[in-house]
This record gives sequence, C-alpha cells and structure tokens, in this order.
Amino acid sequence: MKNTRFNLNQTEVYLRDKFVPFEDANLSIASAPVLYGLSVYTVFSATWNDKRQKLYIFRLRDHYNRLVDSAKIMDFGGFVQNWSYQKFESTMLELIKRNAVKQDVSVRATVFIDELAPGTKMRGLTNSFSAYIYPMGSLHGKDAIDVCVSSWTRTPDNAIPPRAKVNGNYANAGLMKNEALLNGYDEAIAMDEHGHVAEGTVANLFIVRDGKLITPDGSTDILEGITRNSVLAIADSLKLAHEQRSVDRSELYLADEVFMCGSSAKITPVLSVDKRLIGDGYIGPITAKLMKYYAAVLRGDKKQFAHWLTPYQY
Repeated sequence: MKNTRFNLNQTEVYLRDKFVPFEDANLSIASAPVLYGLSVYTVFSATWNDKRQKLYIFRLRDHYNRLVDSAKIMDFGGFVQNWSYQKFESTMLELIKRNAVKQDVSVRATVFIDELAPGTKMRGLTNSFSAYIYPMGSLHGKDAIDVCVSSWTRTPDNAIPPRAKVNGNYANAGLMKNEALLNGYDEAIAMDEHGHVAEGTVANLFIVRDGKLITPDGSTDILEGITRNSVLAIADSLKLAHEQRSVDRSELYLADEVFMCGSSAKITPVLSVDKRLIGDGYIGPITAKLMKYYAAVLRGDKKQFAHWLTPYQY
C-alpha cells in the first residue's frame, strides 16, 4: 500500500472472527449499529519509519483498555469476556501483516451489537468485532486551523457518556462540525452544559497561558484522550508546567496558544477562535515543540517513550 495508490477496496479487514476483503465486510440495514448507533470504537495510529523499516503502533494496549472501558459502560459484556489483550494484539498485527503496511496509517477497531432489529437493548446480545486500516492524512487538510465555539452543547455524561467512544454520540459532533463548516471555520469547540470548554468534535483541546499548558479536566464531558494523556506526559519530559481544570470560554480569547490533539488530529495548532487571533496568529513555540516531539515519539525516535510502541517489522 503506497501513499499515492492506497485503495481501501483492495484491503483486507477483520469482521466476525475472520479476515475478509473490504468489499465483503458489510452490516445489514436492520442491524443494531446501523439503526441505533450501538457500537463503540477506538482509532490508533501506526507510523512507518523508513530508515528502520519498522512500523510503530502507538499505545496499542491503552487503546485496547479504552475499548474495554467503552464496552463496559455500554454493557457489551461479550467483548469484555471474550477478547483478551493478547487476542486483540495478535489480531491487529495480523491485519497489518495481511495488508503489507509500509506507510503511516490509522486503524479503526469497533465493537458492535450484532443483532437484527433488536430494539435498543444491549445486555445479553451478541457482540462482534471489526477492524480496518486506512491511510493517515491531515484531518483538516492544513497545518493549522481556524475554529469557532459551537452553539450546540456537548452531550453530558448523564446522557451519552463522552468518555465512552460510542458511535451514536458522534451525531452531536456532526452537528457541531457541520455548523462550523457552514460558517467558514475548520473545526468547532464544544461547551459543556455548565458553560465550560470541553473539546473539539474529534479532538481534545489545550490552551497555553503564561507558559503553562491548560486542558479541561475529566469532569468537563470530555473523552479522556490517549493523545491528551501523551501530551501531558511529554510536557513532563520537557519540564513544561501544566494543569487540568475547568476552562472558561473567554480564556480561549486570552490564550497565547491553542491546539487540539487526538489520534487523527495528532497535534493541530489553532490560529483563531471566533475570528479572534490566538497570540500573533502563528503557531506558538510551545505548540511547535510539542508537535516536533510527538512526531518523533510516533516514529520511535524517543527512547524514554519506547514502552508506548508496539513495533512490527516484516
């Protein structure tokens, strides 16, 4: 699979305990995930290091743990009982092997209720697992983005818990993203029901004020992102001050730097919020330092974070 000739239809995927051609991996229009969004997922990156001829899978065990946590929240007991980490890891490595991956890719792994027209029930119903690979590109098609604060409120924990990656929850994110694009922005920032900053549509958010990294805490209806956690660990390594707390909307306008982060977004600088320039309207020095360091971690070039990586060599 080359960057310029990647064709999803020519890949193999995993579905219901076997590997099949992508074009044969289908769900019924009467299935629970199609009708009700009853599925959870995670997306992890795999970065190709051409010099070493190795692929580095980023924080695979953490993505497995998050998938398990999401399944627990949604009462998808079959996956929790039947999929150990060892089974998950070996399946993902076989998926990569079968597709001869030698480029930067993302892998989307999903657990879903595999029943036809079951209603909104979950307990005791069959769980199935699927996974497929797609090329890792720029999420927004540009190096830095302009964002707005959405008029839509982030779904609260007591409605559809954001800390579980539930597919059905992304209708909320879709409304925000659509509003942003219609109004000429690249991305939206969600507020929680208490009026505090939560996150982007598919990424966590950081601001920098007076040299300190600040990110909304876990009680602000956010996904407890793996990349977010990685940024905080990298900040410790770089001796950057940071804190997790509630963030007010006005702090976005006063920030020296703003960036979003996630498995797909990586670290994406924000140039403006609601048409107000952030800092000087350029990528800030702390954001730039974190971007460079994070990219090196993904390539396997930072030994202190080697434990985050699952290497694969053909």
